[in-house]
Amino acid sequence: MSPRKIIIDTDPGQDDAVAILLALASPEEIDVLGITAVAGNVPLDLTSKNARIVCELAGKPDVPVFAGCDAPLGRALVTAEHVHGRTGLDGPNLPDPTMALQDTHGVDFIIDTLRAHPANTITLCPLGPLTNIATAFERAPDIIEKVQEIVLMGGAYFEVGNMTPTAEFNIYVDPQAADIVFKSGASIVVMPLDVTHKALVTSERNSAFRNLGTPVGTAVAQMTDFFERFDKEKYGSAGAPLHDPCVTAYLIKPDLFSGRCINVEIETQSELTMGMTVADWWRVTDRAPNALFIGDIDADGFFTLLTERLARL
Repeated sequence: MSPRKIIIDTDPGQDDAVAILLALASPEEIDVLGITAVAGNVPLDLTSKNARIVCELAGKPDVPVFAGCDAPLGRALVTAEHVHGRTGLDGPNLPDPTMALQDTHGVDFIIDTLRAHPANTITLCPLGPLTNIATAFERAPDIIEKVQEIVLMGGAYFEVGNMTPTAEFNIYVDPQAADIVFKSGASIVVMPLDVTHKALVTSERNSAFRNLGTPVGTAVAQMTDFFERFDKEKYGSAGAPLHDPCVTAYLIKPDLFSGRCINVEIETQSELTMGMTVADWWRVTDRAPNALFIGDIDADGFFTLLTERLARL
């Protein structure tokens, strides 16, 4: 079976970095056509820089990286330096990238790539706010039928919110974009906080990264050392949740995950619940399902896969 062609749309972020590394370490299953950066965890100049840093860390400087949208649709940008640090990749001391940022805008790359491929052949993997994807869909609605699947990290139901009482960060930053994507008719798989909060980097799992004895293993361990301080203090958890690598792991080994096909709507009107993913988990409405909403993960299997693949880099 040929590898799945994907575009990673991202706002690195330590967990975004690990998701990218996992994808680049898995060429049998995943063909990364390009990486588009979006403003989110940190502003666009840093997310586009961080994506290139991660590619070079993986030894994959030939992966094209594109800068996309620098602000949400109609809202001021909210960032998360309080979680990810000033650079977005605080923890390891990684060199500035030498690979060039592509001249093409990230949204144009998404549109051009989808138009150049047959229908149902490209998977979009958004790891941050959905601004780039929504902008591409609005500008070129003909590309939606070219999308095989959108596998995204965002939202929550049982875990409610990590940015507000009801909203997860990625959706909260650009709820209007999320609304466009969820209403697009594309096939969507959602990795919400409900599942990512079960993918915790315990001290034992982090030691496994560090014990790889490679620059990648050391950097990932240092990233999660930094990243986890926030979640340990906030949730009292045993470690940091690795949110975004759940997207990549799903592409490689979907049987690690389980969920339900349900209707998911995005709140865009109320400031009280802005960005809430209103997930009809119990199917109490007659609204048609529009997403596979993941609810559980084999965490041990996930970390075994992650450690084995990172060892390749």
